[in-house]
Amino acid sequence: MVVGVYGLGRFGAYWAGLLARDFDVIGYSRNPSRSSPAGVRRVDEARLLADSDVLFLCVAISAMGPVLERIGSRIKPGTLVADTCSVKVYPIGEMVRLLDSGVSILATHPMFGPDSGKDGVAGLPLVYHPVRMTAQQVSFWRETIYSWGLRVLDLTPDEHDREAAYTQGITHFIGRVLNDLSLSPSEIATKGYAKLLEIIEQTCNDPIQLFVDLQKYNPYTGEMR
Repeated sequence: MVVGVYGLGRFGAYWAGLLARDFDVIGYSRNPSRSSPAGVRRVDEARLLADSDVLFLCVAISAMGPVLERIGSRIKPGTLVADTCSVKVYPIGEMVRLLDSGVSILATHPMFGPDSGKDGVAGLPLVYHPVRMTAQQVSFWRETIYSWGLRVLDLTPDEHDREAAYTQGITHFIGRVLNDLSLSPSEIATKGYAKLLEIIEQTCNDPIQLFVDLQKYNPYTGEMR
């Protein structure tokens, strides 16, 4: 089985490296200066689409529609396409709309990344929702994720987005507000203040585009704000 990763940004490179522990992984990035993780073979877009049996889309939430518009018709029937977006209703809607009925679809949200998963992923959560898959595909990937020690959370896209608005969405919102205040360590800092600085570190290492997309594409973040 060849697993392809479309997008080798900060998270995509991390995810590709994780997959490469168990699979033959190929990766594509539109940015030629991005380095490939150990065990991941760099290929062009055409080769990625031709060779991948499973394709993980690790692109910005806002890029899902444009990317699928461009590559959707070139993904071969029988391929399993999975997203890794931090919102679910929008990307899954685009996948169902733009992918051929012979292409399988899996919704995932690995709720960790290079920072939170730097010491291993055991015990960390991953949202898993089969959208259009065979029973064999559902079982195989669920067992694979369990084998990594992850906690599998079964949530529909709507359930995910409603809850994520009040967990991930609010965390990134507060983190960016705190970062704009240019807070710095202090000798008289309380533990509470130290935790505020931790929120900045946890959220502001990610691209600003992730923050913008979380606020724009989750249908429940407006209500949260």
